[in-house]
Amino acid sequence: MRPNGERWRAPYACDPGASRGRLHPEGDSPTRSPFQRDRDRIIHSTAFRRLKHKTQVFVYHEGDHYRTRLTHTIEVSQIARALARALGLDEDLAEALALSHDLGHTPFGHTGEDALDAEMLGQGGFDHNAQALRIVTRLERRYAAYDGLNLTWETLEGLVKHNGPLVDAAGRGIGAYREHGVPGAILDYCGLQDLELASFASAEAQCAAIADDIAYDAHDIDDGLRAELFDLTDLAGVPFLRDILTEIDRAYPGLERSRVIHELVRRIITRFVEDVIAESGRRLASLAPADADAIRAADDAVVAFSAGMAEAEAGIKGFLYPHMYRHPTVMAVRRQADGVVRDLFRRFVAEPRLMPAEWCADLGGADDSRLMRRVADYIAGMTDRYALEEHRRLFDATPDLR
Repeated sequence: MRPNGERWRAPYACDPGASRGRLHPEGDSPTRSPFQRDRDRIIHSTAFRRLKHKTQVFVYHEGDHYRTRLTHTIEVSQIARALARALGLDEDLAEALALSHDLGHTPFGHTGEDALDAEMLGQGGFDHNAQALRIVTRLERRYAAYDGLNLTWETLEGLVKHNGPLVDAAGRGIGAYREHGVPGAILDYCGLQDLELASFASAEAQCAAIADDIAYDAHDIDDGLRAELFDLTDLAGVPFLRDILTEIDRAYPGLERSRVIHELVRRIITRFVEDVIAESGRRLASLAPADADAIRAADDAVVAFSAGMAEAEAGIKGFLYPHMYRHPTVMAVRRQADGVVRDLFRRFVAEPRLMPAEWCADLGGADDSRLMRRVADYIAGMTDRYALEEHRRLFDATPDLR
């Protein structure tokens, strides 16, 4: 054990004692490492609490047992810590990144994000990763000395780059940012504190990213079965899932459906986690990184699935897309939610005084870009429930989203 209860870390782990620091310098805590403080600030933020009533796939009133953004985030955090511990990484940083990865999500899941992105076309669009950065650097207003949470460079880097580099060596957007470029919020912050967008993030951030995939693959199967969008027999079309179901049936013939589902979900998570630990161990041994910066400079991610497991994971996503995310029932709710978000956006842009005083007080004479971004910030922070309440307040008819 190290000071403040920290565990042993490998040489390539992020060392909180060697952090690149915070935008606004602060003294050290006598009881917590910098990454532990980041984690605690995230948990105590308003944006984190709002995740309780933000949709994962189903809207909040579909049932008490479906995942919300908050329960999903907790599950991601547990998996990220398990991976980090097995690989000798800083568990607190991995946990902080897992806890913060969905802070920028809108009400109604990706539907709300797509609606705001469309309404903000020509004004830089809307991106939930960029929004998460805005939240932790600007929109959270809790501390006397600064806006935001004043997180460490390592946490901000991981928040922005957990899915990989954002630009190539020439500064051109890649991946999700190839067509429209890197969002302005990210570029603006990099003008204050360079997050090195062309490099990979730390191994801890990579743990949080792959933990996200593991969690929602496994638990969206659970929620989809619970909602009867598909049945266990439908899963036989995915070889990886068929093999696990066969294994369960042989070990426990005649097992009741609810226990079969739980056995399936836990075995999916276990196999994914064990595969990532083994494959990442091989990659780390091959790379032999001397420090965390060697992870960032690598040509590929060091935390990853093996080729065979990556194929199995893609098979699950390929199943869930038509059977769950594009299921007619889900799509009907998504169309209604899209209308709610667009209605709110257009109404607040036309009449900003309808927003709470703290959101509209200084908008007199604001140009379209500033006004629209303020409205997008306000709506993005809403929970599903509050968005529907606001819609009922401002419009004669509001859908039930069922």
